[in-house]
Amino acid sequence: MDSSTSDKIKGNLHEAKGKIKEETGKATGNSDLEARGAAEKTAGKVENKVGDVKKVFGK
Repeated sequence: MDSSTSDKIKGNLHEAKGKIKEETGKATGNSDLEARGAAEKTAGKVENKVGDVKKVFGK
């Protein structure tokens, strides 16, 4: 598996985990968990975009 595909898979995984944490934090009123989830979701989106850029440049 090339690195761009690996980055996209990891990014999607982090994005999904972050969304779950964020929603759980909202439901339970835990603002710390909500913030950590939002941060992980954003990191996942960035990692996903890194995979897109690698694919474009063929790395």
